[in-house]
Amino acid sequence: MPGLRLASLLSVLGLGLGLAGPSWTAPAFRATVLSVGDGDTLRVRSGDQRITVRLACIDAPEMAQMPHGQQARQVLQLRLPVGRSVTIQPQGRDRFGRTLAEVISETNINLALVEDGLAFAYRRYLAACDGAAYLEAEQRARRQGFGVWRVPGGITRPWDFRRGRSVRIPDGTT
Repeated sequence: MPGLRLASLLSVLGLGLGLAGPSWTAPAFRATVLSVGDGDTLRVRSGDQRITVRLACIDAPEMAQMPHGQQARQVLQLRLPVGRSVTIQPQGRDRFGRTLAEVISETNINLALVEDGLAFAYRRYLAACDGAAYLEAEQRARRQGFGVWRVPGGITRPWDFRRGRSVRIPDGTT
């Protein structure tokens, strides 16, 4: 499929976004959860290193997307409490220097968040993961009306929400 090859190539090249594709992958490693920042970011410790991890292949609602951002964070905190041992499967780094990774506890946490309707499959960056599994999980959540899918068609996608935050609204607010 030419589209898949192009997507993979763009992912490998990082498209100038500071992202490395699947060829970058480092070996998986064990880490201990230190904190959860939001629905798709956490801090872990591996040996003497403190690492900020951005969950790969998903995009959770922003904290300002009430109540969905808070719900995603709370569920991630419940699934990955401070002190929990996890496996980090690195996919690369983002433009902020965070490690992009799938996080495994008893299950693939990234995939579970999508399946529970607490995050979207991040189509732009699915080449680093099993994209079909993420898209199928999102479809199941949508059909069952879980989380963000309680709203018909789902809530504003986080990537669109971030882009629109600096846009002025006609009443003068931002």
